[in-house]
Amino acid sequence: MLKKCFLSLGVVLLVLSDSGVRVSAQEGEPHIRVVVDLVQLNVAVTDKKGNYVTGLHPQDFVIVEDGIPQKLATFAEGNESARRVLDLTADSKPADPPADAPPRDAVPPAASESSLGALVAGANVFILFDTSNYMYRGFVFAQDAISDFVRSLETANKIAFYSYSRDLLRASPLTEDRGEILRAVRTTVAGDEAALYNTLLLTLKDAAQFKGRRVVVVFSNGPDNSSVVPPEDVAELAQSTGISIYMISTQQAKLEPVSTAVFDRMTAATGGKAYFAKTWRDEKRAFASIHDDLAHLYSLSYYPQANPNRGWRAITVKLVGSRAKSYRVRTRNGYRPQPSRFAAAPDTAQAVSPQSVSR
Repeated sequence: MLKKCFLSLGVVLLVLSDSGVRVSAQEGEPHIRVVVDLVQLNVAVTDKKGNYVTGLHPQDFVIVEDGIPQKLATFAEGNESARRVLDLTADSKPADPPADAPPRDAVPPAASESSLGALVAGANVFILFDTSNYMYRGFVFAQDAISDFVRSLETANKIAFYSYSRDLLRASPLTEDRGEILRAVRTTVAGDEAALYNTLLLTLKDAAQFKGRRVVVVFSNGPDNSSVVPPEDVAELAQSTGISIYMISTQQAKLEPVSTAVFDRMTAATGGKAYFAKTWRDEKRAFASIHDDLAHLYSLSYYPQANPNRGWRAITVKLVGSRAKSYRVRTRNGYRPQPSRFAAAPDTAQAVSPQSVSR
């Protein structure tokens, strides 16, 4: 009876976490599978001149969630494969796991290193192109800039190309085939009014179904004039699912200060950037800057320490020592835990969470 009580307590503690890597906990029959939280962060580090800082190590970073220090689970720089922190050298060895964490030998090999690597390696890039009536003048130039950006992405990355006016068109789902993406870009046509936030929300929901680094790059030629979804809801979904938003907009958006402020806030909150291009050359430079950013991001992940807060959780990432003052860190500023569920069956273990993604 005592064993069963401890098992039940362990299951409850794990279920309180967000969805992430699936881990089994069992005592004979029935088999129980739970979904454990893995929070993933894309972190850019730059110096005072805006140059990217490379060569940092796990021990150079400090992560705090709601004032609670966290311990890194995986670490990667740029396009390299993620490494478990425990597998790194002794000088980067993390502290001991928390007392309420499950024993490490209780994690099946299939759910440990290989699964963690799959969650944080690579980048899935979703491009969302404004084909509203705002785009009539610069349409061809925008297509050229997007095409160059697609060609510049490494073959390890998968890309999806969507376009929007009043509705979302999924012109090409996530694929490694650059030719398919380029054909989708070239066949877009300008259309109706702009519902940016509606369609961006749908794009984020699509991206949330995939593992690994997920980035949404929006090309917008003007403000939103048709959405019913507030931008705050869109930003919160991006933060809670760990998806960075980059926005490239022309000077048309600058004519409406509200849109400019929203673009700046939304991208900053998710760890991305906003660009306002005066010319088609600026558009190309903005896409090149995003490519450069993706190549220099640090990928950090952690399992949250016990935290009773089921609402918004604030995340702070800092560098230790003298680096804290001389370098600038950019990442998302928090997330809201998503509900997760578990099931017990007499013969087979089955996870019933609708999706298993890192947060």
